[in-house]
Amino acid sequence: MQRVVMISGGGRGLGAAITHRLLADGWSVALGLRDLAQADRFTPADRVLAAPFDATDATLAPAWVQATLDRFGRIDALVNNAGILRMVDFAQGSEEDLDDLWAVNVKAPFRLIRAALPHLRASGRGRVVNVASTDAKRFRQGTSVGYAMTKHALLAMTQAVRATAWDDGVRATALCPGAIDTDLIANLPGVTPKADRLTPETVAEMVSFLLNLPNQASVPELIANTRQESLI
Repeated sequence: MQRVVMISGGGRGLGAAITHRLLADGWSVALGLRDLAQADRFTPADRVLAAPFDATDATLAPAWVQATLDRFGRIDALVNNAGILRMVDFAQGSEEDLDDLWAVNVKAPFRLIRAALPHLRASGRGRVVNVASTDAKRFRQGTSVGYAMTKHALLAMTQAVRATAWDDGVRATALCPGAIDTDLIANLPGVTPKADRLTPETVAEMVSFLLNLPNQASVPELIANTRQESLI
């Protein structure tokens, strides 16, 4: 039976690399997109569904889950990839920036997990991969406090999925990569040099690996740092 994965933000950047990799692995892919035309770049088209998804709209998570079931009849995995970065610390950044970070990086994954979890349980080997960050594992000077807070919350959410649905075969992983060479960090001061960043394709390989592990090989966190740090 062909397995079905939902990927938020799967139309560009890291999400596109994940989509390409999982399609190559034989998955059917349901993409949650703000721009539905982004789905046109992926083949084969009969294994791709484009559904409207805006992380700030609370009504769209259950609608996307239902659209996936209507098209493919099942859900075996959820990859919470969509995320944003705003510079918020004790001297800069607005309340609106902080609200945006929580809406996209925390509340949207929570809603998607809540809506998809009954179907992931039914799969018997459901998988959740939450794309966090090395910023979920520590705080490093010069990074966004607000962003790190949301990624720590995503790590806690991953642990909650494991505790809640373990007996039904659901396994969840917080994927914690260092700097990835995407537009998200392209113009940030002090960011990891381009040559030292992870490629989206490398991180997509990690997602593929995690989704294909058996239930007996559960990985709660996968950290891939781009620099040497004593804490991680």
